[in-house]
Amino acid sequence: MRVLIAGASGLIGTSLTTRLRRSGHEVVRLVRREERADDERRWDPPAGEIADGALDGVDAVVNLAGAPLLPGRWSAARKQVLLDSRVEPTEVLAEAVAEHGIPVLVNASAVGYYGDPGPSLVDESSPVGRGFLAELCTAWEGATETAATAGARVVRIRTGLVLARKGGLLDVLRPLFRLGLGGKLGDGKQYMPWISLDDEVGAIVFALENESLSGAVNLSGPQPATNAAFTKALGRAVHRPAFWQVPGFAMKIALGQAAEEMALFGQRALPRALEEAGYPFRHPTLEDALAAAT
Repeated sequence: MRVLIAGASGLIGTSLTTRLRRSGHEVVRLVRREERADDERRWDPPAGEIADGALDGVDAVVNLAGAPLLPGRWSAARKQVLLDSRVEPTEVLAEAVAEHGIPVLVNASAVGYYGDPGPSLVDESSPVGRGFLAELCTAWEGATETAATAGARVVRIRTGLVLARKGGLLDVLRPLFRLGLGGKLGDGKQYMPWISLDDEVGAIVFALENESLSGAVNLSGPQPATNAAFTKALGRAVHRPAFWQVPGFAMKIALGQAAEEMALFGQRALPRALEEAGYPFRHPTLEDALAAAT
């Protein structure tokens, strides 16, 4: 396939580009600066513009664009940035998919869609939750409707916490844990829907190639763990004790709503759609994923 990727320079996009090329697919990367390589095409989402010819011969589009959720507080202005950086690009790409008759759009979303369901299991059939992240994901996914209405197979990948050797969540946690400063967040009962980078990328490629997948697809490991269990497992992986605790109120004082929804909320999300479609997880347990990432 010839695959167009928005957000190709990030953690997931970089690995996805490499995996697709190793599998024999051709990748075209959308960039917001001037083009510097033969595989780059410029676009300007706020202006609704994509370079002429960028979608010629494209079989599928993958949209991973979006401003980072952290660090920093979610002020009203920051929330608007987070919303615009996801919804505007998605609208532009969905319209391009519809206009050019591209058959597949794989669009990023997140397990934050489910809000904070506590210990209850959630899968792709579960309702939207409450909170800013849930509202953000709803708008993000809704922006793909133009493509779906035009007949494209739209896969909305609700990604969990990606565990990677370089980049992502573990870049923040790993140094603390290696210094013996690791610990659970709040009471540690909130679930962490982790997924290894290998499986995150593998699942996206699987979604591109597997015509049975459409709609919402949770990208999370098959065995979600509580924050307390995750903390112990990461401590074992780096051979350090992890007995500290960061009080929830202190996190809220420091980061406000961002801390609450990103660290104290949790989703016990199951990858039901992937499992039913037959995706073979390379790292089916948290221990497997941490061993690969540490």
